[in-house]
Amino acid sequence: EEQKEEEEEDERRAKKVKKRSNVGVNPDADTSHVPNAQKEQMKEERVLRDQLAREFLEKKRKQMEENLTVTFSYWSGGGGRRSVTVKQKDTIRTFLKTAMKSMEEEFRELSKLSVQSMMYVKEDCIIPHELTFYELISRKARGKSGPLFRFDDKEDVRLVGDASVEKEDSHPGKIFHRSWYDKNKHIFPASRWEVFDFSKDFSTYTIHGMGEKKAWER
Repeated sequence: EEQKEEEEEDERRAKKVKKRSNVGVNPDADTSHVPNAQKEQMKEERVLRDQLAREFLEKKRKQMEENLTVTFSYWSGGGGRRSVTVKQKDTIRTFLKTAMKSMEEEFRELSKLSVQSMMYVKEDCIIPHELTFYELISRKARGKSGPLFRFDDKEDVRLVGDASVEKEDSHPGKIFHRSWYDKNKHIFPASRWEVFDFSKDFSTYTIHGMGEKKAWER
């Protein structure tokens, strides 16, 4: 009789657990009252979640190690496109340091400047030094005049060696010294630049002065 009552109690509990299954199961909850079949299902769900988490982290690790060839223009009184190769995990600070190193022979003054004194602008946004390319790419960051980077979209990628490269017709970022910005921030195009922030929505931003912009981007 006692065994029959226990079986009936187990059946009631099973039905109760099944009824709640559509709202999810807390993996840290006490499962001592749950029938073995339900425990096994919960275990399988935890194993699957752990597996997916590992796969995501591994994919992220590989992506962060990928090389990127980034095109930029050093604003020193003239235009001209240049490029350097960095990894997705690298910060803007690392990119600026690499870019400065690549131009030292041509622009001797760069060897005397600190990375902290340099600025990087892309799509009318001043990109903070601490952000990584991985963050900007994986979160599909947008500037005021378009996507900052689109290396993950096949139609916007050319492959050279093992590095992803921006399209030739994309807007190159601009590198310059902070003193230049301080002197010219009230003049177009610097007058419309602002610090990039993931929380800002630039989708409704309207571009004016296209003639002046094209002259700047040459």
